[in-house]
Order: sequence, then C-alpha cells, then structure tokens
Amino acid sequence: MPARSLLAPSAIPDPAIAVRAGFLNVKDAAAYLGISPHTLYVWRHRRQGPPSFRMGPRGRVMYRRTALDAWIHEQERADSRSNPALNPLSAAPQQRRNPGA
Repeated sequence: MPARSLLAPSAIPDPAIAVRAGFLNVKDAAAYLGISPHTLYVWRHRRQGPPSFRMGPRGRVMYRRTALDAWIHEQERADSRSNPALNPLSAAPQQRRNPGA
C-alpha cells in the first residue's frame, strides 16, 4: 500500500494563496524583491528594509505585499538615478562668492 500524506491536499500551503491574500513570508518576500532571505533577516535585525511583523502563534515573520510595494516606491524616490529632482547634475550651478570683494 503506498504511503499517503498526513496532510489533506487543501491543508498544504499554496504560495499563490499567500500572495493573493497580501501576506508573504520571508522566503516569498525575498523572491518578490529579488534578494536572498538572508538579506531580509539582516535588514530586519538592523531595523532596515521593508516593514515586517510577526503573525500567528509561532510568530512567523511576515510582510504585507502593499508595504513591500510602498517600500520599493520609497527607494525609487530616494535614489538620484531614478529621481531627476535629486540628481545633482540637474541642479543649476552655484556662483562662488568672492570673499575679498
């Protein structure tokens, strides 16, 4: 007799369901951002990176997908390469003051 899974098929977590629900665990959030899970753990330890929280009785670290999107947008606005307003080359040149005049 073949071995059967102890979990019913509906009890096996589906990552697509978590994405649709708007919550991602560390592994899925890292994949969403295109970075390693280790990087997310380091950022969380240093209180950097996207906002995260603990969910459930085991306290799993989770990320809200909308918070990840907002964090990405914030990173884009803070980078002078993608925000022309912050690019020092687009600022008008400043005139030097002549201290002796």
